[in-house]
Order: sequence, then structure tokens, then C-alpha cells
Amino acid sequence: MVPQPDLVVVGAGHAGCEAALSAARMGARVVVVTLRRDTVAQMPCNPAMGGIGKGHLMAEIDALGGVQAWAADRAGLQFRVLNRSRGAAVWGPRVQCDKARYSLMMLRLLERARNIRLIEGEAVGLIGGGGRIEGLRLGDGRRVTGRAVLLTTGTFLGGLLHTGAPRAGEGPGGARPGAASLQDGDAAAAASR
Repeated sequence: MVPQPDLVVVGAGHAGCEAALSAARMGARVVVVTLRRDTVAQMPCNPAMGGIGKGHLMAEIDALGGVQAWAADRAGLQFRVLNRSRGAAVWGPRVQCDKARYSLMMLRLLERARNIRLIEGEAVGLIGGGGRIEGLRLGDGRRVTGRAVLLTTGTFLGGLLHTGAPRAGEGPGGARPGAASLQDGDAAAAASR
């Protein structure tokens, strides 16, 4: 029998990958639930990391042992410092990445990390009891339980694409949106069961 994980991370975007890898480095057993392996840390629109606003954040994540900057360095196509003509306080290091390579680098980090298990599935509900969240229900009927659940669904949770008047549920890059059932009080309802 597989021991119950310490942490269940829902979503394998940038935040989910960082959270899972950080917890695993501290010795926690981690399960990461993602819709599809081939979209781990997907960069669907702008393949840039850093810049004027996010450059400082990337540096802080890197200083704390994060992996986004490491993966961006290896997937980088163009490296620039924005606002170089102004003072150093507003410089913004930015890298344009090969989207597929960046995603592959992050997937490899998750797959090779000790204590991390990657599961493909759609989280459709939370399992709770005694005032706390204990796990997830997946769309195919599986249940994933753990000591803690971390939702890092980003732009995928309940994504809605507007094309003129018609609307359709969709995530970035044409992906399925995350489960709408995880919105609107599902956590509170699950914990009270």
C-alpha cells in the first residue's frame, strides 16, 4: 500500500511545480494532480519569464531555492535587461523561453524528484470532514487523500473563453478548464461534511 501523501497539489503550473518541489525537498510525500502531463508548466501565451514586474519575483523565488529561473535559463532563447537606459532600481531581467523546452524541463524535475508522484486527472470535488479538507475526487472516480491539499489551478479553474457572444469553457491554449465545482464554496462545504 502506498503511504498517504503529506501534500496533494492540484495543478502543475508554475506555482504547483514550485510548491511540490519545495515540499519534496523538505521531505514531504507529494502527489501532484494535473489534467495532462504534457502541459506541466505550460506557457500558452507569452513565453517570457521575468520583466519589469516579475523579474524581482523570479529573483526572490530563485533565492529561496525555486526552480523556475533554473528552467528558464536552460530553455531561454533571448535574454535581456529591460529599462537599461534608466536607473538600476527599474531594470527588469527577462528571458524569452522555448515553451516546449521549458515545460519539458519542469516535467523532468517533477518526475525525477524523490517523494513526488504525478497523477493525470481532473479534480472535480474536495473531500472533507471534521472541519478540514482531506483530499480530492477525480473525474474518473478516483479519490486522492492527503494531510493537506493545495489548490494551484491558476487560469485553468473555471476558464471561460468569450468569442463574441458565444462562451465556452476553456483553459489557456485550448486546454480543458479546471473543474468549476472547485469554485464557489466547495471547500467550505466539503470541510463541513
